[in-house]
Amino acid sequence: MGGDRKRIVVITGPTAAGKTALAVDLALALGGEVVNADSMQVYRHMDVGTAKPAKEEMRGVPHHLLDVVDPDQPFNAARYRELAAPAVENITGAGRACFVVGGSGLYIRALLGGLFECPEASPEVRSRLNQAWEEEGGEALHKRLGSLDPDAALGVHPNDRVRVLRALEVIELTGRPFSSLAGEHRFREDAFEALKVCLHMPRERLYERIDARSRAMMEGGLPEETRRLFEKGYSRELKPMQAIGYRHATAFLEGAWGREEAVKRLQADTRRYAKRQMTWFRGESGVLWRSPGDRDLILSEAAAFLNRHA
Repeated sequence: MGGDRKRIVVITGPTAAGKTALAVDLALALGGEVVNADSMQVYRHMDVGTAKPAKEEMRGVPHHLLDVVDPDQPFNAARYRELAAPAVENITGAGRACFVVGGSGLYIRALLGGLFECPEASPEVRSRLNQAWEEEGGEALHKRLGSLDPDAALGVHPNDRVRVLRALEVIELTGRPFSSLAGEHRFREDAFEALKVCLHMPRERLYERIDARSRAMMEGGLPEETRRLFEKGYSRELKPMQAIGYRHATAFLEGAWGREEAVKRLQADTRRYAKRQMTWFRGESGVLWRSPGDRDLILSEAAAFLNRHA
């Protein structure tokens, strides 16, 4: 049955691992296009803090699902799949190789396997959980999620109010761990046949790259980009404005931290984020673990996969 599914190559891994450069190399070599799978790069006006590839980095390779919504527009994994699946179909239908590239594991999972059925939101439960968040704080609610569903807690940041509260809501409405519902869904056949490549490198090397990128962001325009977003009327309370980088730049702009303090905190929080990403990817099945230096090996594997029985 899977023979009719379109084949795609997924390039994922932690932040700063070199996913974009590798994907562009592969796309140029194999006649392909890139579909973004980074949950922050979908937002317009947010370039520096999301490490969105510049035109020169794309090297003429078409990129899809960049700059598709404004920061104050809702966007989630379901909406991502609605946009990404047709993009994949169009690329593969035109006989081009499709590379799905990014570090947002939930978005990749949604694209490949769809989203599982969840109970509709309950205004009563949601209101109670929101009140608890205001009174107790995100760390406390994340800790509660960790006691009820450790697997779900691993995949969500304590500051991600929407996903923490949704997981707690589903647990309360169903009496079952959120992760168990997701696990059952994994047995469904994937929508696409994917070669999944996860980039990895020694932790010390990755952290060096993260630290260098974080400093470059803070010294290369992130505060100015954040100020422009405020000037456009985007509130600091918006979900993307609370993301890593933008909340650090906000604290710097408001005088809560000096520039060096903001850099240090951004580096530390980004390292923690990369650690959570790796935890997520280790829980995924069928992943090929490759070093960014394995370009020729990955190229041969991707070519063999895309051309198999062609």
